[in-house]
Amino acid sequence: MSAPKTARPPREVARWVLEIEAAAIKALLPQLDESFDRAVEMLLACRGRVVTTGMGKSGLVMKKVAATLSSTGTPALFLHPAEAIHGDLGMVSAGDVVLGASYSGTTEELLGLVEWVKRLGVPIIVITGNPGSPLARHADVHLSLQIDQEACPLNLAPTASTTATLALGDALAMALLEARGFTPEDFAQLHPGGMLGKKLLKVRDVMHEGESLPRVKTETLLRDTVYEMSRGKLGITGVVDEGGRLVGCLSDGDLRRLLEHDADLLKRTAGACMHAEPRTIVGGELASAALKLMEENRITSLFVCDEEGVLQGIVHIHDLWRLELF
Repeated sequence: MSAPKTARPPREVARWVLEIEAAAIKALLPQLDESFDRAVEMLLACRGRVVTTGMGKSGLVMKKVAATLSSTGTPALFLHPAEAIHGDLGMVSAGDVVLGASYSGTTEELLGLVEWVKRLGVPIIVITGNPGSPLARHADVHLSLQIDQEACPLNLAPTASTTATLALGDALAMALLEARGFTPEDFAQLHPGGMLGKKLLKVRDVMHEGESLPRVKTETLLRDTVYEMSRGKLGITGVVDEGGRLVGCLSDGDLRRLLEHDADLLKRTAGACMHAEPRTIVGGELASAALKLMEENRITSLFVCDEEGVLQGIVHIHDLWRLELF
């Protein structure tokens, strides 16, 4: 596929570019061989960090590859090859693995870095489009990335090649993720900020517990129950038995309704007035699941209990508002 010589409508150019870049990624499939498996094994066995490197556009792509690896359980950093030979080589140490990218396989700065890395005894994986290149020959593992053409009308600007490099980097990261048995819980620990981390928060991470958990026993008088509800500032309190198991709850609304019909209400006990079998959830559920349960049942609080029914905490809809899960 070659670029027309005359100017084209923008959308036509966009379609042409996207078709070429999509084809470049698809062309990686038949190039995957045992080298990819060996690369994953090498990265999985890495006791240190994966040091990604590359010059120019390839370098920018390898920065993103390092970020993806780090965020999915494989510690990684980016090393600029030109800066490396002027002091930053100290970032590489025994136990690391170097992962470099150069489509031509002849980038001088990368060749200079590889020479010194080999002296350190650090294994090297390179991604190139030329298996006969100097970089490919010096590498412990070579990953082939051959494309038909760049998505540039002049066939010069790195476009399809960098897109394919990024895709291959993602493939390595996801293969490592699966090999490590990386879980959503692991992901949440590495993404405490932003929406990704918030969506993976567990109920136990946002619930009120300990002294901040309002609860009374079944024999507690309502006047003391009101005090406990006020102290908790959640408009509700759990009612538990002698074993700490949740047997009911009382809310501000329950008290108002009861007061309309019983002048001596404050002399009664929490157990006699409670709403039995309140909605509960376990602490290991996602906070988003708690929100969904509240919405489905049109409630503002959800009690957190263990498998034996023992009250552990309470989560309020305001807590979830602060997480911006809506």
